[in-house]
Amino acid sequence: MAFSHLSHLDCARCGTRYDADEINNLCTCGSPLLARYDLSAVTVDPGDIAQREPTLWRYHEVLPVRERVISMGEGMTPLLPLPALGSELGVPGLLMKDDGLIPTGSFKARGAAVGVSRAAELGVKAFAMPSNGNASAAWTAYGARAGMRSVVAMPESAPLINRTESAITGAQLYLVRGHIGDCGQMIGALIARSGSALFDASTLKEPYRIEGKKTMGYEIVEQLGWRVPDVIVYPTGGGVGLIGIYKALLEMRELGWISGPLPRLVAVQATGCAPIVEAFKAGAKVSEPWPNPKTVAFGITVPKPLGDFLILDALYATEGTAVAVEDADTLAAQALCARLEGTFICPEGAATLAAVRELRNSSWIKESDEVVVLNTGAGAKYPADVDVPILNPGDPLVSGYAR
Repeated sequence: MAFSHLSHLDCARCGTRYDADEINNLCTCGSPLLARYDLSAVTVDPGDIAQREPTLWRYHEVLPVRERVISMGEGMTPLLPLPALGSELGVPGLLMKDDGLIPTGSFKARGAAVGVSRAAELGVKAFAMPSNGNASAAWTAYGARAGMRSVVAMPESAPLINRTESAITGAQLYLVRGHIGDCGQMIGALIARSGSALFDASTLKEPYRIEGKKTMGYEIVEQLGWRVPDVIVYPTGGGVGLIGIYKALLEMRELGWISGPLPRLVAVQATGCAPIVEAFKAGAKVSEPWPNPKTVAFGITVPKPLGDFLILDALYATEGTAVAVEDADTLAAQALCARLEGTFICPEGAATLAAVRELRNSSWIKESDEVVVLNTGAGAKYPADVDVPILNPGDPLVSGYAR
């Protein structure tokens, strides 16, 4: 049996076909390339997948890596019921896919595992990328494991732990005064000067990060007994995970693994950076650049996603929606989740809970809906966002404890 049934790449916009066994970035029209598979050759039964190792590589037939797997055991993160929080929000069927428990502490490890693995077997020796933090932490870790050199740029305001994670793996790290778009311009200039020495691993500028991210969709469906929920709520910056989940759903439908209506997909952004929300409200096919982007949910601070048209297509096709939430509501949801469920989630994941509250209040989400939210990282990576009380030495609790 073939480990992968990868067939070719095609352009998400114009459909131009590319050889998957050559190193590729964007189509000549400037749009992302998507991996395609010979799904008719996939003969594995969903029931047999349960017997495989509990990593994302259990879906290897529909992943692009032919033989060289770079892995740290990523994937098959818990799909946790949130009964107390669901009751509080009026959504008893609330579930959370918790990717805070994945290697490097965020869902970026999915894209890094598959993207680095495929790059390695195509002969890439060094890559460069911009990042808001977690992607760099993941890609440099997997790159180190693969023996690759990495060059990354991130905003100087990125979380310190993400800078530390990248530096300790030996990455060449640049801090940029500005947002991720400014980092992207810097990386583009470095790649241009390098000739072919640096591979561009920027979001959606290489075809395989999305293939790792799509495994969230496969896992959710498998963990629900090969059925789909009513709603999937995703924190959206570059939107690779949302695009990937939609791609996974379409693949599973073609494979005959699921049937019926697809889940309604929800893109969640912050009011301080909401290009997709504004485009969706206008019924547009693409977004406009967001001026002065800023939000506590640092990972979704993307002023103009390269794959905006793919995000919007997925929302329209599934009768989904897009919601922008206030930072104060995001932080309140993060604290509430920790108090009621004991899970310390990242601000991006908390934004999905704030969105669920808003969508339930507007009746877009019904009480009877089964709703899956994506927590994309560990809350412990963002300690500065939590208000922690500090006791004075003379406080009676401290004195009493000292005695």
